[in-house]
Amino acid sequence: MKLRVGAALFGLGVLLLVFAAGLPFYVAPAVTKLPYDLEPTTSVAEAKNARFLKITRVGDSVTIEVPQADLVSNVEVIPQPDDTKDRLPKELKGDAVIWDVYQTVRRTDNQDVVSQYSTELALDRISGAAASWKEQWLNETGADGTPVGNVKYTGQIYKFPFGTAKRDYQIFDRDLKRATPAKFLGTEKIKGIEAYRFEQRIDNEVLNTPESSIQTLVGKFAPGAAGGQIVYSNIRTVWVDPVTGAFVNVREQQHKELRPTTGTPTVLLDADFNYTDDTVSRSVETVKDNRFKIGLISFWGPIVAGVLGLLAVIFGVWLVTRPEGGAARHRADPTPTRVDQEPVRDSDTAEQPGVLTDEIPAASTNWKSEDPTVPTQRPAPGEVEQR
Repeated sequence: MKLRVGAALFGLGVLLLVFAAGLPFYVAPAVTKLPYDLEPTTSVAEAKNARFLKITRVGDSVTIEVPQADLVSNVEVIPQPDDTKDRLPKELKGDAVIWDVYQTVRRTDNQDVVSQYSTELALDRISGAAASWKEQWLNETGADGTPVGNVKYTGQIYKFPFGTAKRDYQIFDRDLKRATPAKFLGTEKIKGIEAYRFEQRIDNEVLNTPESSIQTLVGKFAPGAAGGQIVYSNIRTVWVDPVTGAFVNVREQQHKELRPTTGTPTVLLDADFNYTDDTVSRSVETVKDNRFKIGLISFWGPIVAGVLGLLAVIFGVWLVTRPEGGAARHRADPTPTRVDQEPVRDSDTAEQPGVLTDEIPAASTNWKSEDPTVPTQRPAPGEVEQR
């Protein structure tokens, strides 16, 4: 029985050791990738007392103004698993996912829409960076029939890599339509977790704006100017979880102004957007949950499985090789002693005082008797044996 149990434990231990070795090399890499069935997520940012451009068209009448109000931005990310399966080219199969993203900025006082955009893009499942996909598109006008391939995404957009490093990364800016560096500035604690802080600075970049839009703005804010340009600045700060690459917090200090060829510049946007406390809290909870899963598979799982496997192997070998308890006793004491019989000691056979060993008669081997328990009596001298 112990042989079967020992062999079973040994086999189980070997399986656990193989499992422990395979977890970090085969299972963990599958966990540190963007899943195809990722749940949709929403992030909310607010800008208090922001200034922004508002253009209202009613028939042929156009009203242009720069009011002040609190703004709220909602960004919704919706993964597309079916499109990922059917629309990606062969070179991206298994390595990228397709996401649809929608943003709407509203006033908090009357819920008027200030701006909105939608986009579809492919992201690398490990690095989180934009993948080179010809069918990506960006719609900032709200018009139908946005041409496919009208934007070329590069760098990080909505996520950083799994295992984010302490180095600079390129972040795509939607206004510039290109990626610029985001510098690593250190680590900070956000609601109990350590996050890496990156800062992207964009200073006085001239935006590529249609001439018709420039003339409309110049006619309103700088009459008589021959033309102008829109200059854009932004300080984008992102706090990233280094394990999953997820955004924990985001802040954008955006500034746009019209600079006519003659006349005074006009501020078109001055807003400081920050993730709401609820969005940060949800991001932290999601990060903690995903960190636990990754740590369980890549670190704690192999350790626990390895220790249990080693113990099972050792105990199994011990059961198989240890001697039988009964056999050991028989080898040590080949002649068992009766319970009711005292063992004979050497001292018992020694001569005792007053006892002579030659007084003990020797047994005769020539005695005959019908009854073996009664010895045959020999006749006395002169008597005839009766038959």
